Amino acid sequence: MESFTPQEIAAKKKAIFDAMGKRGQKQIMRIGYEKWDPIQTPKDPIDIRRDKSKRTTQQLVSEFLQQSGEEGYSSAFSQGALEMALGVVNEEEKVRGMFAFAVWYENLMKREGVKS
Repeated sequence: MESFTPQEIAAKKKAIFDAMGKRGQKQIMRIGYEKWDPIQTPKDPIDIRRDKSKRTTQQLVSEFLQQSGEEGYSSAFSQGALEMALGVVNEEEKVRGMFAFAVWYENLMKREGVKS
């Protein structure tokens, strides 16, 4: 990123102010020319949320759908996977409960010899 000397910043600020219309200049003068900062630094990119394995929601869903063994899954199936992935990444209590129940239920079915 470029850095400017205080003189260059002042010159740019004055050029921007001079190029503004009277209404804009009046608003700047109301807040104070010295307080006004027209040379804003770029904002940081959006924080991309990741789970504990460093995967994004999209990565989790894509991997799951590829590895699930479900052929011709419905949009409801993929929507459910997406909702769970969002909940995992956002560490939602509701999803933790749903996940714990699903694991418990799968183990119950295995113990009882029932195919799910």
